[in-house]
Amino acid sequence: SSSTSATLTLSDTTGPELSSQLNLPNSVTCSEIPEIPTLDFIDNCSAQDISISFEEISTFTGNEDNYTITWNWVAIDDCGNETQISHTINVTTENYIEEIYETRCFEDGEIDLYQFLPAGIDDTLEWNVVTDGIEIVNGIFDPLEVELGDYLFTYTTVNENGCYNTIELTLNINDECVVLPCGLDRIKISKAVTPNGDGFNETFRVTGAVDCGYIVELKLFNRFGDIVYQSNDYQNDWSGISPNSSIGNAGRLPNGTYYYVVVLKNSGLKPIAGPIYLGTK
Repeated sequence: SSSTSATLTLSDTTGPELSSQLNLPNSVTCSEIPEIPTLDFIDNCSAQDISISFEEISTFTGNEDNYTITWNWVAIDDCGNETQISHTINVTTENYIEEIYETRCFEDGEIDLYQFLPAGIDDTLEWNVVTDGIEIVNGIFDPLEVELGDYLFTYTTVNENGCYNTIELTLNINDECVVLPCGLDRIKISKAVTPNGDGFNETFRVTGAVDCGYIVELKLFNRFGDIVYQSNDYQNDWSGISPNSSIGNAGRLPNGTYYYVVVLKNSGLKPIAGPIYLGTK
């Protein structure tokens, strides 16, 4: 008799094989980025123990017109053999513009631009003023400080895919005001006077009184209680000057907080008192 023996050493050197279809575009717009597919792999030795990891690499930082997204999959079998699948998509950003047109009367009071943002949009950003010669503070637009006409503002957000969404708000300021009974709600009094030549808050204003037929009697005091300005028929023209007829020093008053008392003659209303800030900035 004779016998023969043999020892066979089986070595797996082949990584897993992709068994899914990978039908992904090479170029898309930011609104057409496909969902990340789930890939399946098979292996000739590891029936169950195939580890699959995924990584996304994007070149988008927040302000590019074009960027790339790279998707990488790595499949590792039970013997440590790995297969890498990679796909890169070129992405073009877009700007979606939504136009809003609103009308307001110049006597309607300050307008909060944030109230015009659609529900669900990020409201932590700043509004941009497109119309020259006007300004807003924290999204507040005062129609009393401008002439009648259209004023354009924009508000832009961007999502994680680089799609921009711009709100173009046009406010038409007119004099088609709803006539209300003449009460305190019709009277608007300046909160600050900044006579620096920029066209905003140049004088202390009491608006609404003329339309109601009231005569405005005004007294302004410094913090010591001295009268620095007074008028029995005020014409919205005080710009921080103390005349010789006042108890306070004549000439340009220093920056600071002053106090007013407004009497609306023939109105039957009580005097209105409050602080007013005088500054040059």
